[in-house]
Amino acid sequence: MPYQSGEFMALCFMAVALGMDAFSMSIGLGMRGIRLLHVVKISMMNGLFHIIMPFLGMIVGRFLSSFMGDIAVTIGGVLLIFFGFHMIYSSLFGEDKVSWISGTPWGLLLFSLGVSMDGFSVGLSLGMFAVNTWLSLLCFGLFGFLLTACGLLLGRRLRGWIGQYGEAFGGMILLAFGIKFLI
Repeated sequence: MPYQSGEFMALCFMAVALGMDAFSMSIGLGMRGIRLLHVVKISMMNGLFHIIMPFLGMIVGRFLSSFMGDIAVTIGGVLLIFFGFHMIYSSLFGEDKVSWISGTPWGLLLFSLGVSMDGFSVGLSLGMFAVNTWLSLLCFGLFGFLLTACGLLLGRRLRGWIGQYGEAFGGMILLAFGIKFLI
């Protein structure tokens, strides 16, 4: 029993660490002034991708862990840089409609993919160990969902304080995380 509770705590810490990226990046997207319905959609999609990506990583981890780990982080970084530039551009040259990142199915899919790429890398590592797959995926999905929702809601609140430059600031956050992934 102590082993199982230790494994559970370790998985929770990993899930929080993975979810913190989604939290930080969601603050930037939340500054866009998105509707509560979009908060729910984005949070659910991120929670789902925080399950799918580690699971795929666990499957692939048995075969290609060192090679694919670097590629997954690089793809995630490039996507986040793209999203960051898009948000900065939209802020400066403005559109009043909801960004395609949160307003279209493809944008939502790409954003969720971008913030969950590190989960793929973690899954690669976990795939080489005898980890409780279902428990780890449940933790990753739950924390991904909760921390994304908290970030989006906090970003919505901060938008009123920052004003019209909130989207540019949010884009800079995404851009910084994308660059951090590539370095």
